[in-house]
Amino acid sequence: MVIASAAIGPVRIPPIEVVKAVLNALVVPAGIETTSQGVGPLTLPGVTLAYRSPFAFPVDGVHQQIVVGVRLPRILMGALVGFALAAAGTVMQGFFRNPMADPSIIGVSSGAAVGAVAFIVFPAALSATLTLPVVGAVDLGLSYGAGVSFFAFVGALVAAFGVYAIATRHGRTPVATLLLAGVAVQTFLGAVISYLQLQAGESLRRIVAWLMGHLSGAAWSDVAVTAVVVPPLFAVLLVYARDLNVMLLGEEEARGLGIAVERTKRILLGASALITAAGVAFAGVIGFVGLIVPHMLRLVVGPDHRVLLPSAALAGGSFLVAADTLARAGSTELPVGIVTAAVGAPFFVYLLVTREVHEL
Repeated sequence: MVIASAAIGPVRIPPIEVVKAVLNALVVPAGIETTSQGVGPLTLPGVTLAYRSPFAFPVDGVHQQIVVGVRLPRILMGALVGFALAAAGTVMQGFFRNPMADPSIIGVSSGAAVGAVAFIVFPAALSATLTLPVVGAVDLGLSYGAGVSFFAFVGALVAAFGVYAIATRHGRTPVATLLLAGVAVQTFLGAVISYLQLQAGESLRRIVAWLMGHLSGAAWSDVAVTAVVVPPLFAVLLVYARDLNVMLLGEEEARGLGIAVERTKRILLGASALITAAGVAFAGVIGFVGLIVPHMLRLVVGPDHRVLLPSAALAGGSFLVAADTLARAGSTELPVGIVTAAVGAPFFVYLLVTREVHEL
């Protein structure tokens, strides 16, 4: 999917040339180089690792730049975001024992939207310079894109853990109460977003674009941050896949079988909120990935989360990359959230028409 997506666009590139361009971009340590760098008034010696590519395939320079500098970070970001959303959706559907559950059910998407929209409408003064002895002036400011992502991530976590705090009483968190708290918080945050849109003025276009989901601005730095956060959180979810299987029987049965239900619920909710927040912080609100992909894979591999969770996560990454490829393949680029909704909603209706709800 990565190779096919990188080959498609306004400039069509043969798949074999895509492979060569990617291989040319791979580097390995090739030695140590000595350097000198200025720190304030001082000049200090230093050493750095030198990197070289073991490949030197003949590739057109423009094609190399398009694949490595433009398309590949966007594709990898799409794969990571789809991976995260599908994994969180699989856990949420098993956790709530509800086929309609997805990552937004605990307020993650709404919280991220409030954080991002608030920053767009009222950009904080994040440009700061700190003067240190010897080192001199250090810029501590965040760029516009980094500010939106940061506030979206914070908003997602505050909303998710706020829902959890509202639903928790005397150390226990009933699933039904958590579900209702999530609905109430989502409704309130939806009102906040509507108010912020009224105050947006010229920023309204940016807000709408973010709320529809996008991958167009993905850079290698965004991919690096997401790649550091998503795999460890997915590993946590995978460790608790067996416990999630047992919890499908009900909380009392799970306790009887030796599962620490409350601790498991906290870990699953926390990891799901974090992995979803990492995705939506850079890509905006992208719907239906966490809802549709787990359904599709459950019909293929069955309900065992030890198999379903990794299968759905990989399928989610492929699905979002394919949707983004379709979004940018036409004469006018579409937000990827429109494509996922246009593909996901009819498929979900098809499932409802052809199968009983309890079979899903």
